[in-house]
Amino acid sequence: MTDTMASGVTDGIDDVHVALSVTGKPLTKRGEATRRKLLEAAEEVFAAVGYHEASIVKITERAGIGLGTFYLYFDSKQQIFEELVVDLNRRVRHSMTEAMAGTTGRIAAERAGFEGFFRFTAAHPALYRVVREAEFVSPEMLRLHYTRIVDGYEAGLRAAQQDGDVDEALDPEVTAWALMGAGELIGMRYLLWERDDEGAPPAAMPEEIIDHMMRFIRNALASRGATNTSPGATNAAPDATNASPGATNASPGAANASPGATNKGAADA
Repeated sequence: MTDTMASGVTDGIDDVHVALSVTGKPLTKRGEATRRKLLEAAEEVFAAVGYHEASIVKITERAGIGLGTFYLYFDSKQQIFEELVVDLNRRVRHSMTEAMAGTTGRIAAERAGFEGFFRFTAAHPALYRVVREAEFVSPEMLRLHYTRIVDGYEAGLRAAQQDGDVDEALDPEVTAWALMGAGELIGMRYLLWERDDEGAPPAAMPEEIIDHMMRFIRNALASRGATNTSPGATNAAPDATNASPGATNASPGAANASPGATNKGAADA
């Protein structure tokens, strides 16, 4: 089960990447290092001025590499932008997968995965701007970025449902998109937008924010048991037993509905 959790963001995705020159030839170690410098410079330039104000000259100047050398690795500004989307996507998924390795149970894996995501975005805030600009510069790359994350996420949720860690009535695809959206917006609010008195962004996501997020996720994913898995289940109807707010089954998920429930989550223990 642990191996499935750890691979939950990458299942079905080919992460083997061989860097090539514009002529399609594999790069030497030195060539790979030069290409990496260009991508890192592009990340900084696109984040600072945006795609349309960025230029190949600005990228090569930031990288400390000659203009002519750029064309050995990329044939245009759009190509390096698209390669940067792929590169950031690969690295953020790696950060999440690495963080999830060794966890036990889906809730612990969720927390670790989000912690990996927040660590990466705190160090690479360009991820937000680059991905959002992709909507207009290269829409297919925007779709690729999100679907690569969701495909593996969905596989991890399906496995957790089979293990009884996640409510079997939840649709894994919808749930994956919902959780990914929540993580992205929480990261935007508390990492990208937040500033201290000196105008500096936070170095990491505050633990209390992750705690609140995980309480929400625990309650959303908690297994409800067989009686609540279908629209016509016994507890779905407002009968006499459930009519009172204090009734035994008034809260869907019973013990899991309370923030202090026994299934609060291994990660928060």
